[in-house]
Amino acid sequence: MNSLTGKGSAVLVRNIMVIFQAIQMSKTKIFDAIIVGGSYAGLSAAMALGRALRNVLVIDSGLPCNRQTPHSHNFITQDGERPDAIAEKARMQVLNYPTVRFLKGLVVSGKKTKGGFSITAQSGEKFNARKLIFATGVKDILPDIQGFSACWGISAIHCPYCHGYEVRAQRTGILANGNDAFHYAQLIKNWTKDLIIFTNGKSTITKDQIKIISRHNIQVIEKKVAHLKHKDGHIQQIVFKDNSSLKLQAIYSRPAFKQHCDIPEQLGCELNEQGLLKTDIMHQTTLEGVFVCGDASSPARAVAVAVSTGLIAGSSLNNKLTEEEFGK
Repeated sequence: MNSLTGKGSAVLVRNIMVIFQAIQMSKTKIFDAIIVGGSYAGLSAAMALGRALRNVLVIDSGLPCNRQTPHSHNFITQDGERPDAIAEKARMQVLNYPTVRFLKGLVVSGKKTKGGFSITAQSGEKFNARKLIFATGVKDILPDIQGFSACWGISAIHCPYCHGYEVRAQRTGILANGNDAFHYAQLIKNWTKDLIIFTNGKSTITKDQIKIISRHNIQVIEKKVAHLKHKDGHIQQIVFKDNSSLKLQAIYSRPAFKQHCDIPEQLGCELNEQGLLKTDIMHQTTLEGVFVCGDASSPARAVAVAVSTGLIAGSSLNNKLTEEEFGK
């Protein structure tokens, strides 16, 4: 039998660790914290808590919102790395802390208990914790345009800070209307001068905004969009419902979104006017003992921001526990 490669050995070790942790989980009556969502924010919170010697369970479904994105940017030391590679490295580092366990699964419900909270996974397993952290992100509601979802995160993008450099100086579209279109035009003009606004119907951009946009030679097209012609997620043309088309290499859009997980709301956590979970400066929600980090509470959707909010949420949760324990 051939010997295992270095990568194969790492996978075997990880699988053994997961089995061992599952056994250990069954012996744990109540965790200090359960973290729902094990991507960048959740893992960052888990590391903070693991280093604080807290018993932590991370439950993750394995479906991050940026799973189509080929490369991550604006995260110092990880610029240009694949998002899944960053997450895998983070998991391995977090699991070096013996009080942190990781479970792949989907959380389907949660409730308040006398001692804290109870979480139920889709498998039927129930876990109890003194505190909760939700790092569950948001779900984008993509426009009903054929080909858009296949391009999302690749050439249909939302953030110039995350992706603008890679599509600089290319023919770029803005799929937006009104103030959103104007704001995008202001911002993206710094990355490319070959810019077109697609309002996908009658324009609601004001006359004063149109005057400014026109001075920068930015065209506004009000035709309804039918589909994006692409190859492996890379846009080639935008096609309109009148069958006309234009060559295009990238398009910016800020679609609507909703919370990826509604359990915080079921528990009584409040949302703000943007649809994000309300938090205080320490990332605790409006429900005592429930914290949130990452995209579920932040409009700044970037890996670096998610990591920073995870650190704050994990540290804040630990601080709450120490205050409670010290006062006994």
